[in-house]
Amino acid sequence: MDKTLQVSERFCSIQGESTRAGLPCAFIRLCGCNLRCAWCDSSYTWEEAGHSVTTGELLAWSAGWPGIMVEITGGEPLLQENVYPLMDQLLAAGHVVLLETNGSLPLERVPIGVGIIMDIKCPDSGMAGHNLSSNTDLLAERRRQGSRDEIKFVIASERDFAWAAAMVEDRRLTEICPVLFSPVRGAMEARRLATLILERQLRVRLQLQLHTLLWPDRSRGV
Repeated sequence: MDKTLQVSERFCSIQGESTRAGLPCAFIRLCGCNLRCAWCDSSYTWEEAGHSVTTGELLAWSAGWPGIMVEITGGEPLLQENVYPLMDQLLAAGHVVLLETNGSLPLERVPIGVGIIMDIKCPDSGMAGHNLSSNTDLLAERRRQGSRDEIKFVIASERDFAWAAAMVEDRRLTEICPVLFSPVRGAMEARRLATLILERQLRVRLQLQLHTLLWPDRSRGV
């Protein structure tokens, strides 16, 4: 049975983040977010109402790109209950499915076949108090079941870097899944972040937003 979701936008582009960066990807960006990060680059997902779209319509749309992975993002997609049947239906249709989430909501109901890209919010985001620490334990369990999940830190300052590095080391996050450090544009220079990673000898991946390099004049649909 069709379920309805509030969708901010949907588009096919190059995956700009995660370990799948560079691959074609069909994006379904859902409306709504429970956090207000200081550096948010998609505030329109909670400032605008979006459009009501059924799961059937989204499946038909994604079928227009056969063999291309589908990412569900936001905002925070897990705020909408009907995201769960959407993930199930996309998997059943044979898609590689990714879910980008801010890490503040429980992940137990995300199907094991979905690749989770989970943020851990750093202090400069203003939202570090909303990180749900039990989610990292869940990612460890999902790995044992064969999942391909990832953790992402968005770094706005050297204070953020020190905090994130300590988190990676103390919780041994790189033993759970790939860990990515992404600089905030205009706040943390990518070269400086690379230097800090090398000096700390962290086994994390420096992540630049490839889509912002390819289309610097566009803030949506990429």
